[in-house]
Amino acid sequence: MLLKIKPTAIRLNLLLIALLAGASAISQEIGDFQPEEAWDGNPDINGIWQAIGTAHWDLQDHEASAGLPEMGAIGSVPPGQGVVVGGEIPYQDWALEKKQENWAGRPTADPETKCYLPGVPRATYLPYPFQILQGTDKIMIVYGFAEANRTIHMNVENPEAPPLDTWMGRSYGNWEGNTLVVEAQGFLGEAWFDRAGNFASSALRVTERYTPISPDALLYEATIEDPTVFTRPWQIRMPLYRRLEPNARVVEYKCVEFSEEILYGHLMKKEE
Repeated sequence: MLLKIKPTAIRLNLLLIALLAGASAISQEIGDFQPEEAWDGNPDINGIWQAIGTAHWDLQDHEASAGLPEMGAIGSVPPGQGVVVGGEIPYQDWALEKKQENWAGRPTADPETKCYLPGVPRATYLPYPFQILQGTDKIMIVYGFAEANRTIHMNVENPEAPPLDTWMGRSYGNWEGNTLVVEAQGFLGEAWFDRAGNFASSALRVTERYTPISPDALLYEATIEDPTVFTRPWQIRMPLYRRLEPNARVVEYKCVEFSEEILYGHLMKKEE
């Protein structure tokens, strides 16, 4: 007797096989690749890097949508594959409602629209290059958008609590083999993770992992913890690619002047 298998089941099985194969390939790359060393014997990850994908629109799988209908195709959202491990962001019930409110009000509510600093991890996968600079006891990351930057304080035995909450938080790092591990906290709780309205509170703690997987690629992983918003920690994962142009550099994106109407329009005197 022949068994009838539904096409949806076949597609799901093929997708599972592809995901497992991809994960195996990444693990093998990490295990096999030995990066060049910097002056201190740790992997040399100096350079200009950029994420390629649609995570800045939405961290999860998403279809094409109108986005900002008044802008036509320019304001639309392209379809994309998610970077959330397991596919689900484990919101508490109230937080899921808040995320949906964010989505509905995104044209003016998204902090990116107002040229606010992007926060962590969002700064990593905005569609602009960023530069990693390895120093003696600190690593600096410089982003173009809103002139954002952050300093990673390395090998601090007793990290101090952030003196105040900020958009980019405070970061401490150390090396675990070939992986740079960064703990970041002390956030305002105002930043979003993407244009879809995914968010966290000031209790957010982000653990980032930067692992060289080829001369020109890093595997970026970030574990998100916030017990006031989520039911459990969750993770995103994506590759970062080195910009190879001889003249590659991070260009300052001074966007404040483009957000003045949204920020201050209600204060401006209107002509009668």
